[in-house]
Amino acid sequence: MKTAIIYRSHHGTTEKVANLISDALGNGNTHLFNLKTDKNPDLSGYDRVIIGGSIHAGNVQSKVKEFCNNNMLTLLEKPLGLFLSCMEEQKAQEQFDRAYPELLRRHARSCKLTGGEFNFDRMNFIEKMLIRKISGISSSVSKIDREKISELVGEMSA
Repeated sequence: MKTAIIYRSHHGTTEKVANLISDALGNGNTHLFNLKTDKNPDLSGYDRVIIGGSIHAGNVQSKVKEFCNNNMLTLLEKPLGLFLSCMEEQKAQEQFDRAYPELLRRHARSCKLTGGEFNFDRMNFIEKMLIRKISGISSSVSKIDREKISELVGEMSA
């Protein structure tokens, strides 16, 4: 099955997760589309679609929401997977529900919270300061949930 993996990454975590999914599905059958550079990928040549975004200041990137809304009918015709990279475990499900339209969440074969990272090397001074103040974390940390990634791959392959 040909798979389109569409994502938007701010500090690289969602891109890392998208690549892990692609590797697990088999690179020969997947194509990665970064919404930062691929504004509106054509989904017609793909059998299934996986969409991912990340949370910043409580919201997913607007490009992810915009892509979902602009391609709703096409997405509802294909097997769909949704994932979200986020660090705030207590609010993760609420953030996921706000990130993706209910119609897509209900249609999706797989919906996963894949953990997240604070990558201080890729943050500007203000971002670092805010993360330190809000979370109390003062250096890079990764909480990518590889088990959830495996579950997503398994559910999309079923």
